[in-house]
Amino acid sequence: MTTTDRFTLPLLVAGQSQKEVTHNEALALLDMLVQPIVQSVAPSAIPPSPALGQCWIVGTGAPGAWSGFDGALACWTSGGWRFIPAQEGVCVWSLADSVIVRRSGARWIIGTENVNHLTVNNTQVVGAQQGPVASPIAGNTTDIEGRAAINAILGALRAHGLIAS
Repeated sequence: MTTTDRFTLPLLVAGQSQKEVTHNEALALLDMLVQPIVQSVAPSAIPPSPALGQCWIVGTGAPGAWSGFDGALACWTSGGWRFIPAQEGVCVWSLADSVIVRRSGARWIIGTENVNHLTVNNTQVVGAQQGPVASPIAGNTTDIEGRAAINAILGALRAHGLIAS
């Protein structure tokens, strides 16, 4: 069977009989892949009575029908379990964790995203980490050092956009 390169979706071929079978299989796989939602990541057991359309991320060394599908998306369909191999960078929403889960390398990363900056309502609120702020040291100039430390903290908070300038 000829398939797509990335997600191995089945393709129709010229002169193929029962094209609807291939087309329906591709639609079932796309239904799993478009904005995927999983019930949980790596459950300890295969769900005993899943509802149609529910998906999970298969854990390492899963038993039974999930055996050999480590890290894949497992979805329950009218045709039984269907599996999509994990692809680098794929993101899913985990209902159990209420966070995005992202595939990186050979593992799923739960709730952690690497970003250059964080923007809220078109205002950057967190950016690159600022340099360290010196701690006040004991001595006769405590007031001056305290004010310098506070000003440095305020400057860092402003630079991050956490407080207004």
